[in-house]
Amino acid sequence: MEFTDYFPVWTRLTPEQQKLLSGAVMRKHFPQGMSVHRGSLDCTGLLLVKSGQLRAYILSDEGREITLYRLFDRDMCLFSAACMLRDIQFEITVEAERDTEVWIIPPDTYKTLMEASAAVANYTNDMMSSRFSEVMWLLEQIMWRSFDKRLADFLLQESVLEGTAILNITHERIANHLGTAREVVTRMLRYFQGEGMVKLSRGSVELTDRKRLEALCAR
Repeated sequence: MEFTDYFPVWTRLTPEQQKLLSGAVMRKHFPQGMSVHRGSLDCTGLLLVKSGQLRAYILSDEGREITLYRLFDRDMCLFSAACMLRDIQFEITVEAERDTEVWIIPPDTYKTLMEASAAVANYTNDMMSSRFSEVMWLLEQIMWRSFDKRLADFLLQESVLEGTAILNITHERIANHLGTAREVVTRMLRYFQGEGMVKLSRGSVELTDRKRLEALCAR
């Protein structure tokens, strides 16, 4: 499938706007683990995911990470082109969690379209609203939900995402997703293991009692 099948408002653009966009969009491959966007150091452009998986996160002054959201097939990342949005800057880093193919729309091109097309402007506003809602939900989780519930929920979501009960993931990586220290993750995972909910091995976590993990999340 081509870019025109992925861009949500393609059919609502004029022929001239379609020509402008077609001539500017670039396709790029990012191998797993590669940095795609580095906050204010880059103004990468809008990322439209063709296939793969991206992770958007923020980094504290102390070097601690926390995952804001992930991007999958057909998802678009607006904040990788935040330089085109007046008075809005986001120190968001984007990395490829899997081998990923994306289309990149240059920020100047997208800004031109957004100013000329009501369909693009409305889509952009909807996209921003959706992302801000995700970030606010995350903030509520961090402020009001206990860490054991957040960790259990993360493990269950990862299991669904990977399609397996055995997660090849380090304690450090989990800590990066959840915005905490590795030692905190290790202590809680050891507690989960003592309760029979998981089994720990070097570089992996096996979910051994999914129902108890789900019950913990629901409490």
